[in-house]
Amino acid sequence: MRFDFEAAFVVRAKGHPNVRARHHTTMEVTRDDYLTERGDCILAIEADAACSDVPDWLREHLRSGGWVLIELEVEGEGGREAFSFRARGDPRLTLASERSIVIRRSDYVDDRTLAVLAEAAAADVPRSMVMALKAGAGLTLTVRPLREDADVDHRNP
Repeated sequence: MRFDFEAAFVVRAKGHPNVRARHHTTMEVTRDDYLTERGDCILAIEADAACSDVPDWLREHLRSGGWVLIELEVEGEGGREAFSFRARGDPRLTLASERSIVIRRSDYVDDRTLAVLAEAAAADVPRSMVMALKAGAGLTLTVRPLREDADVDHRNP
């Protein structure tokens, strides 16, 4: 698979002292301006976009069952760190949530779901990135469509 560097959906959000990122099946970014300790899948708050903001070209790709590359970047006191993984779209996606984006390891779909069958969840994010998010670092989540006509090493840079 290869990805299209020209096409990207970018979401910016920020960390919070209650970021735990311990959930083993999902990860989430939310527009909410608060986070309780129960939100163990949430990576960042005050996101500038949600599922309802996904552009039409990406909606089409995701609803056709296409694969995407999810790139997480955190800029903290220790510098820039990145983590990436693949996930898949699904014809059942509504992408209707105006509040959040959820990426799931399972194939469960609701209005907050951006992608399913993900290779990673919140618990897989490197702990150094989680600590930076706990300290309030910014998070950039980038979604790029993958094409199945070539191989790409999508592992962390």
